[in-house]
Amino acid sequence: MIFALIQQEEFNPTLRIIFLAIFFIGMATVVISRFYMYFEQLYVNRYKKPFFVDYFLIRQKITSEQRSILKRDFSFYNSLAQKDQARFEHRLAAFMKRKTFVGREDLEVTQDMKILISATAVMLTLGFRNYLINIISVIIIYPKEFFSSVNETHHKGEFNPQLSAIVLSWQHFKEGFDVANDNLNLGIHEFAHAIHFNSMKQRDISSILFKDSFMELTDLLSENESLRKKLITSKYFRAYAYTNQFEFLAVIIESFIETPSDFRSQFPDIYKKTKQMLNFNFAGY
Repeated sequence: MIFALIQQEEFNPTLRIIFLAIFFIGMATVVISRFYMYFEQLYVNRYKKPFFVDYFLIRQKITSEQRSILKRDFSFYNSLAQKDQARFEHRLAAFMKRKTFVGREDLEVTQDMKILISATAVMLTLGFRNYLINIISVIIIYPKEFFSSVNETHHKGEFNPQLSAIVLSWQHFKEGFDVANDNLNLGIHEFAHAIHFNSMKQRDISSILFKDSFMELTDLLSENESLRKKLITSKYFRAYAYTNQFEFLAVIIESFIETPSDFRSQFPDIYKKTKQMLNFNFAGY
């Protein structure tokens, strides 16, 4: 139809050139895009990581006050190389801009709350290309435990996919970082759930890698009875991990972040798969 139109003699020659250029550029873009997707899938299958992670034209920045909060209260940021700190700051600014923070029970949402909660999400997705966890649009903060209508009981935190929300008790969120090596961290746990669900809904390369790596881990455990027994008898992972696959994943990510040396020495194969899931190649992990 378009070719028939532009081949008419009365059709403006300049417009004909423009239309043809647009058509061939569009075709070339599609071909290059398909080729790149195929190439990257081969790369991921071989190296178990994305071909690249970051792409941005303008780096977003945080304020000096926000950076001070990070340096004071978020030790992971301080452990990063300078270039990774710059990436972290860019992603933190982008994450906070795209999420809505809501306080409940007269709680005033402070700059500290926004920074530390967002930093937790950014930490877990620092190895992802698509890092905004699109399944989350709102972060609801209670001062302490709250009553949840999901199962009509009191919770310290929850991920609610129906509301596209992470819900947190600020008291218990803070406790998770006050003790940095007990493998109990509410923020990490709930964001791990969100990342898990997000990987099941999205088709970006990081979600695919996360989901496929977790499947490899479940296959490893299902085929290795001695490893399963060692997991349980070691008590390195708390009993709650064995509730279901979702809780298992959240608990192992908590342990991966908080006690990586213990994790690596006791369960090197599981550690390797967890690192692969998160593409976590920084800060000595």
